[in-house]
Parts: sequence; C-alpha cells; structure tokens
Amino acid sequence: MSRELDGALNLDHLIADPETRIIVTCGAGGVGKTTTAAALGLRAAEQGRKVVVLTIDPARRLAQALGLTELDNTPRAVADIDESNGGRLDAMMLDMKRTFDDVVLAHASPEKAKQILENPFYVALSSSFAGTQEYMAMEKLGQLHKRALEDDSWDLIVVDTPPSRSALDFLDAPERLASLLEGRFLRLLLAPARGPLRLMSAGVNVAMSVMNKILGAQVLTDVQTFANAFDTLFGGFRDRAEKTVALLREPLTSFVVVAAPQNDALREASYFTERLRQERMPLAGVVLNRVTTTQAQSLSAERCLAAAEQLGEDGLAGGVLRLHADRMQQVVGDQKRADRFKRWHRAIPTVSVPALADDVHDLDGLRTIGTLLAG
Repeated sequence: MSRELDGALNLDHLIADPETRIIVTCGAGGVGKTTTAAALGLRAAEQGRKVVVLTIDPARRLAQALGLTELDNTPRAVADIDESNGGRLDAMMLDMKRTFDDVVLAHASPEKAKQILENPFYVALSSSFAGTQEYMAMEKLGQLHKRALEDDSWDLIVVDTPPSRSALDFLDAPERLASLLEGRFLRLLLAPARGPLRLMSAGVNVAMSVMNKILGAQVLTDVQTFANAFDTLFGGFRDRAEKTVALLREPLTSFVVVAAPQNDALREASYFTERLRQERMPLAGVVLNRVTTTQAQSLSAERCLAAAEQLGEDGLAGGVLRLHADRMQQVVGDQKRADRFKRWHRAIPTVSVPALADDVHDLDGLRTIGTLLAG
C-alpha cells in the first residue's frame, strides 16, 4: 500500500498494511513520542490489528489512559477499546532492570545467574549505566517479535524509544553496551585468573595494582566477580543486538520520526532521518507534532498590536489582542520552521499535528490524536 499521498504521511495506510509488523517512534526527548506511539497503537487496534505497545516511562496521565497504573514489564490488555473490527490492544512499560534480569536468567545456569544478580557491579550496570535502557528496549523488542511469531499474539508491535538526550542513542547504545561487556577492560580483569600464564603476567599485575588504587579493592573485586560470572554470556549480547538491528532493517519495520516545530527538535529529526538512510532502515515519514494553530488566521499579530496600542495599556480588549498577537507570532514561527524542514526534506512524507489545549489523559484523547495523525 502507498504510505505517501502528495507528500503527506498516510499513517492509516501504514497501520492497515498487514506487512507492517513493527512501528518504531523516535525523535528527541519531549516531542510526544510516547503519546504518538500509544495513539497509533489504539487506532490500529480499533481498525482490526492485534497490537502491543511498548512504552518507555510514559507520563502518569497517559499511563492511566492505557490502564497502566504501575511499572509492569508484562503486556496487559487495555480495557474499553472498540473491538468490533476484531482487533485488540496490549500495552506495557519497559522495566529496564527486570528485562536485564530476565536475560541473565534465560541464558545462565541457576548458579551463575544467582552470582550475577546479587553482584553490586551488575546491580549498578543494570539500573543506571548509560545506554542500558536503550539496549533493553532492543532486547524487549526482540522478545516480543519472537513471541508474536511463535503464538501469533500480535501482528503489530509499536515501540516508543527511550527519552535519550540524543535520538541517535537508540541506534548506538546496543553496540556500546555490547562493546563494554566484551571489551578489553573486562577481559583484562579476567586475564589473571586464566591459563598457565596467570603467574607470568607482570604487565597485568601492574595494571591491576593501578586500578586497585583508583577504584578501591572492593569495587575491583565486585567487577572481577561479575566478569567471571558473566563470561559465558558476553557473546550472546552482541548476537542479539545484531539480530535486532537486522530486524529493524527489514521491510516489516517502519520508523516514524516525531519532532516538534522547534529548531533543536527539527535538527535532531534531520540527523535521525539521515542516520536511518545511512543504516538502510525503512523510514515511513515524519510527524511534526504540537504545531501551534489558530481559528483567526486573518487577524495578524501586527494588526492586533496596533489595535492594542490604540486602546492603551488598560482594558480587557487590549489584553486579549496582545494574547492573540503572541499566539499569531507562535503560529507564524511554527509554520515557517515546519515549511523550512519540508523544503529541506522533500522526499520524506510528513504530517502536521496541531497542539491541543490539554494533555492526553484518556482513550478519547488518544483517539483524537490518532485522527490528527491520520491527517
């Protein structure tokens, strides 16, 4: 099916296409990725798809709209959706540490798993290390896709990428974490305990002595214990990361880049669309989200300010005119930035979603967003 109509992103065609099995929303933090993912998932489910939405740290109101009142790493059915077309909607929030724990439990012996899960270095790594959340989002996507193939649980997975400082972190972090877990530092920690050369490695002993002074004896011991217990799992992390990246390149996946009409967010969207092109990953298009609009387009900011000047500083009418002037300046600014982005990226389908007066806090709000996304 066509996903583009006169340069516009046709998201209804995208979610209706049975060959679309994975949609990844991505972009800078704070542009509405999570709301976009949830709205697309709800719209697809009510049009007949079996959908699971993987969200990353949604706002409380959005979580309540989906019936997710607490962090839960298990997909659960969203109540009160229209199932008359045969679809359904499950939703979940990524629990980074729980996902990491599940990987360890699935791929290590019970004894090794116990050593790893109780290790202080592992607890820190799985809870707060930079890039872990992005890697675990990839892990969870791989798990959901595998389950969907095995038991036909879902025919569409919608993924909300983590709120990274840079949108590019989602593609880079799995490689960084895999490199850390297979890197020279941890291999160095394993070296003294291995093989017949363990007593002859003077260079290693010197290095360990230096690290002991820098890190402290207990920290170094924790890291060494982790490295020894984790040794058999090193290769698996890279293998799964490579498989998931390969999955993201397949035609069954579509990336939807979300951006707000501000320079930083649009610049991030430009970087991301170019990166997707370089990585040969399928880009469906760009959502220009939260674009300021008004019903009184003919009343320009200049006319409002001139009229307010004549009325003077006092009075309700002058205040209303100044408020409208501020809004019109925002409308014009958003439109100029959006038009400039479209000119620079003529080959990329886009859809503009107007800013709403209130935050989304229920399913009706998500339906409204879904209708706007459909253009």
